[in-house]
Amino acid sequence: MAESSKIAWTDNTFNPWIGCSKVSPGCAHCYAETLVKGRMGRPGLWGPQGQRQVTSGDNWKKPLSWNRKAIRDGRRIRVFCGSLCDWMEDQPVANATRPRLLDLIRSTTHLDWQLLTKRPDRIKDNLPPDWGQGWPNVWLGTSIENNDYAARADDLRRIPSVVRFISYEPALGPLDCLDLTGIHWVIYGGESGPGFRAEDKQWARDILARCRDAGVAFFHKQSAGFRTETGIELDGQIVREYPGTVRGWA
Repeated sequence: MAESSKIAWTDNTFNPWIGCSKVSPGCAHCYAETLVKGRMGRPGLWGPQGQRQVTSGDNWKKPLSWNRKAIRDGRRIRVFCGSLCDWMEDQPVANATRPRLLDLIRSTTHLDWQLLTKRPDRIKDNLPPDWGQGWPNVWLGTSIENNDYAARADDLRRIPSVVRFISYEPALGPLDCLDLTGIHWVIYGGESGPGFRAEDKQWARDILARCRDAGVAFFHKQSAGFRTETGIELDGQIVREYPGTVRGWA
């Protein structure tokens, strides 16, 4: 929802709606659920029977403002969608609002939209007819917390996209079964916050080595138990790479 996002690998965050439901172990300590139920005081927005709240008109205007700024400054702006929802959730409000989101993305060609989901199997059937080989300003990603969910990458690589990325966060186990074919970027992060689940740093070392071999960009976000912009080093080094620059439409 916010400008100047605290999420290290993006610039801004945008939420078309608020609310989600859990689908795998990586969701167990969901920061978004804690925020929405706690600080925002909206427990009814979470879970399979919960409602979803479309964000305000003023919020929907922000990407248009960011796009104008990107044009003015001559620098593309990365936008993560969404930190408080899953843009591919199969839910009535989500399904009804997704076309509006895609229209907004289509019109903001100087933003690089980072669309992350734990439901990559739904992407193919929910893309617009003009998707073609992928819109130049959209990066498609999926979250994979351990080998049990490595097959999500198979769903992702079936979709034409200028950038495909994996969010290995929270890292809950090794990911040596992940096929990096067709993947351009891997983000690694240990779980943060109260009750965080421990990691084995060898998981990060191993996926970094595999990314190096495959020519895949690697971004080490943080070690387990650390908060934003702390614990960012991996064996004394900061490794925060991005995929190649994506050019906007002519």
